[in-house]
Amino acid sequence: MTVTVSPHRTPPGLDLPAGRWHGAIWVSDAPLEEPARYRQCVTEFDAATGSGAGGLWPVLIPRDPRFAANGEDWLDDRERLASAAHRIDAVDVATTLAQWWDPFCCTGGVGCLRPYGRDFPGLARKSPLRVDPHAEAGNTGSVLASRGTYRLGLVPVERPADVPAALGWTGMIKSTDQVAAISAVLRSWEDRFGATLIVLGFDELELSVAAPPRIQGRALPLAAEHRSFSVRSFSGQPGNLREYAAGLVHRRHWRFSWD
Repeated sequence: MTVTVSPHRTPPGLDLPAGRWHGAIWVSDAPLEEPARYRQCVTEFDAATGSGAGGLWPVLIPRDPRFAANGEDWLDDRERLASAAHRIDAVDVATTLAQWWDPFCCTGGVGCLRPYGRDFPGLARKSPLRVDPHAEAGNTGSVLASRGTYRLGLVPVERPADVPAALGWTGMIKSTDQVAAISAVLRSWEDRFGATLIVLGFDELELSVAAPPRIQGRALPLAAEHRSFSVRSFSGQPGNLREYAAGLVHRRHWRFSWD
C-alpha cells in the first residue's frame, strides 16, 4: 500500500487545532486541549488506510525546551537520516539487537544482565493478541494527553512503527544513527506485542502495548530486547534484567529514552 497524503497541506477529514507542516510532520501550534482528539485521529488513520488511501498516524509531542532551542524546524539532521524509510525492510531485527547488546556497561561484571550474560539471548516469543492495538493506542494516547502537555503530530506512514524512519528522527543519535533499524524493531514489536508508537519526544519514545507478556518467563527475553534497543534507559538503574522483566508482565505502556 502506498501512502498518498501530500505534505504542506492541512490533513483532510479531521477537525484539528491550528497547526502546520514542519517537513514531513504536521504539528499543532499549541498543546492539545481536547485529549479525545488523539483517539479520533487514530480512528481516521484506520479508516484511511483501510480504504487504500494514505493515513496520518498521530503522535503526542511532549513539551521540551530543546525543541525551542532548535527552532521551528525541530527535526534536526533530517537530510542525513530522512531517506532511511525505504531501508526498514532490509533490517534483520534479531541481528541488529544482538549487535546493540552491550555486555560491558555493568559495573564490576555482567550482574545487571542476569539471568543473561555476554551474548544476546534472541527474540522473545509473540504474545496472543486479544484486543485491537490501534484501539488500545487511541485510548492510552488520549489518557496521556489528558494528564500532560503535548502537541499533536501527524505523519504520513503506512504503519506507526515507520514514523522515526519517515522523519529521519534523531532522538537515538547518542547511541546509533540507524533510524531505519529503530523503526524495524518497532515493527517487530507491533507484530509480536501489539506495541504501537504514541509519543515522539526529543529523545524519547513511548508505546502503547496491546499484548504484553503474561508471565515472567516470556518477559525475560523481551527485557533483553528493551535493553539492547535503548541501553541508555538502563544506565545507572539498580537491579538486573530479571527484576526489570517482572515489571513488564501485563505492562501496557513502554517508555524509552536516549538522553
